[in-house]
Amino acid sequence: MTLAVSFSPSVGAPRTLGDIYGPGIAVCARPPVADNGPAATHRHNRDVASARPVSVAGDTPLICSAGGTDPALLAQLREGGMPVGTELREFRTEAEFELQVAAAVADGLLISMEYPQPAALVPDAYAVKTAGLVGFLNNKASISTFVDPAFRARRRIVSRADLRAATPRATSWVLKAATDDAHRGNLDVYLHRAGEPIRWPAFTRVLTEFVIEEYLELVRNWGIQFFVEPGGTARLLAVTEQRIDSAGLYDGGRFGLVDAPPPALLDECQAITQRAADLGYRGMCSLDCAETRDGRLIMLDLNFRITGGSIPLLALQTVRPEALDRPAESVSLAAAAPLADLLAALRPALSAGGLVVVAGHDTARTDHPVRLSNLQLVVYGDDPDEVARRRAALTALFGA
Repeated sequence: MTLAVSFSPSVGAPRTLGDIYGPGIAVCARPPVADNGPAATHRHNRDVASARPVSVAGDTPLICSAGGTDPALLAQLREGGMPVGTELREFRTEAEFELQVAAAVADGLLISMEYPQPAALVPDAYAVKTAGLVGFLNNKASISTFVDPAFRARRRIVSRADLRAATPRATSWVLKAATDDAHRGNLDVYLHRAGEPIRWPAFTRVLTEFVIEEYLELVRNWGIQFFVEPGGTARLLAVTEQRIDSAGLYDGGRFGLVDAPPPALLDECQAITQRAADLGYRGMCSLDCAETRDGRLIMLDLNFRITGGSIPLLALQTVRPEALDRPAESVSLAAAAPLADLLAALRPALSAGGLVVVAGHDTARTDHPVRLSNLQLVVYGDDPDEVARRRAALTALFGA
C-alpha cells in the first residue's frame, strides 16, 4: 500500500514566468524546425508548445503562436483569474517567428529558449542558456552523464546501421531518439512489445543514433517538477504522477494528492537538477522517474524545458491553490473546430466548477493549412475517482 500525500507548492512558490526567470528575459517555448525535414513537420505541436505559457506569462515577454492568443481564449483565462501575459509577442508564420526573436534581442532582452534554436537566430550571447546546453541536457543519450548508476535503466546507444539488429521483434524494448534537437518527448520515443509488428517511427529515417532501453514494468510513475532560479539554485516545485496511454506515452498528469516517491529518488532528482544548474541551466524542468515491479527506482527521462505539467502547476498555484492539496488531473482536448466552439461546449462544465482552462491554441490564427483547436484543462475535486470520471467524460465529449 502506498501513501498519498500532498506535494503542492509552498507559500511563496512561483506563480508566473517572471517568478521563475526574473526580469529582462523573453521566453519562447517553441521547438525548432528540423534542418532535415519540411517546415510543416509537427508544426501544430511546435505552435501549441509555444502557446502553453500564455496563461501564466504575467509581465514576462512571451514569443508565442497567435493560435494561443485567440480573444475568446484570453477572455476565458482572465475570467478564470490567470495572470495572462501582458506582452504577448505573437507570430503567425515562420518568418514572423524569426522577426519576433530578432526584435526581442534588439530590445536588449535575453532569450530563454526552452528548446535549442539555430545560433544564427539566437546567438549564445543573447541566450539565458545556450542551445548547446539545452540540447545536451535533453538528449536521451546524455542521461547517464547526470544520473547516478544506481538509478539508471539498462540502455545503450546504437547507430542506424545497427538499429535493426538491436531491435528484434521477439523481445520488448524502448527506442529513443539520440538528438540534441530536443523535440517534444513523445515524438522521440517508441515502445515495442514482444511479438507485435514493428512500426518504425519517423525519427528513425532522419537520425543517425538511437538509444535502446530495457522495457520496464512500472508500478508507479512520477514527473518530479523543479525550477532553477536566476541565482542557480535548484528548487522543488511539486511532485506529480503521470498518466500513460495504451501506447505507453504521456497522456496527462495527476496533481495534488499523489503517491509519495521514496526519499532517495527525490534526493537524486534534486541532485540531477543542481548538476544541470551548475552547468548554467535556468528555468523549469520535469524529471520522469518510476518504481518498477521488481522494486527498482529508475530515472526514465530528463526534460529540461517547460513541459505539459509545468503550466497546470503554475496556473493552479495562482488561481486554485487549494486544488493542489486535493486530487487533480490535467487533460488535453482537440477538435477540428473553432476554439470558440470548444469553449462554448465547455461552458456548462466550467459553470459547475472543479474545472479550469490553462492553455489553448487554434490553427486558424496561423498559416497552418489544417484546422485544429486544442485546449488544456485541469479537473479537480475531493474524490480521485470522481475527478477521473469527469476527466474521462470531457475526453469523450470531444472524441479525443
